[in-house]
Amino acid sequence: MLELRTNSGAGFHLKPPVRKVRTMSAPDTAAPATTGTVWDELVSELPVGVMLRDEHGAVLAANSLAGSLLGLTREDLMRGTRPPGWQTCDDSGAPLPSDAEMAAQVLRTDGRLTVPVVVHRDGVPCARLWADYQAVGHRGRRRLLILLHPVLTDVSHSRGLLDPLTGLPSRALLLDRLDQSLTRSRINGSLTTLLLVDVRRLSSINEEFGFDAGDDLLVALANRLREGLRVDHTVARYGGDEFAVVAEHPDGTGVPIAARIRELAEQAVRLGRLRVRPKVHVCWATNDGSAPAYSVVGHAEKRLRARESCT
Repeated sequence: MLELRTNSGAGFHLKPPVRKVRTMSAPDTAAPATTGTVWDELVSELPVGVMLRDEHGAVLAANSLAGSLLGLTREDLMRGTRPPGWQTCDDSGAPLPSDAEMAAQVLRTDGRLTVPVVVHRDGVPCARLWADYQAVGHRGRRRLLILLHPVLTDVSHSRGLLDPLTGLPSRALLLDRLDQSLTRSRINGSLTTLLLVDVRRLSSINEEFGFDAGDDLLVALANRLREGLRVDHTVARYGGDEFAVVAEHPDGTGVPIAARIRELAEQAVRLGRLRVRPKVHVCWATNDGSAPAYSVVGHAEKRLRARESCT
């Protein structure tokens, strides 16, 4: 834009304006500023904990509530200092991936992730939270925004992540558990198997004996799988007539786990005056953590629909 100026005795002349060039300081070029008046006014008093991490998991900014919810001071949170015996786990008791792993996972997919977090001190749970992870851009750099919400009731019930009929984890919580198990497999060199269990003829039972009988059958099967499989396996309600199991193991395939599922599920069930013997199809996909969760799910579903490699 040109600036209009007067000159003595010569009418009007067009003269380019003088532009001030701002030289960026070393802190500006090294990392974008994330604190200051705006942060203090808009973030510090929010009823949720707020953190901003870089791609390596380092904390760039945080409000005091974030540290308080995690049982840390804000200074310890910013420095990455953790007291002895401090650990974060999911609601099954499994340790969460490192900050760097979580950052890489979310930024790689450029998506969102919600994780139930239980803070432990010397093995004792002392706080329960929801952590919402969101990939964001800040001054041309990829950052990870984390919102921490306190949980006043049971973690799984607090966002409807349990199936109301069976009490098992719903599909949303199952996918989160699968994603975490794949991350641990990639880090620890183990394997993760997703097994899908299709209950055959459930629609026939509903039509012939009523939906109450079908519901009773699903509840009975859910209890058997939950009680009969290992405590570190996740058993979930996957769909109307389907269950799912996430199992982490050092080697092998899903064959022995599938055999155990069939053994449990195909025992006779008494439904009032009825006695039925369920039949199930079990298909699985095993991965070392190199594939994303959606790919493992897609592979298992494809096998189930085609009835290939099912027991």
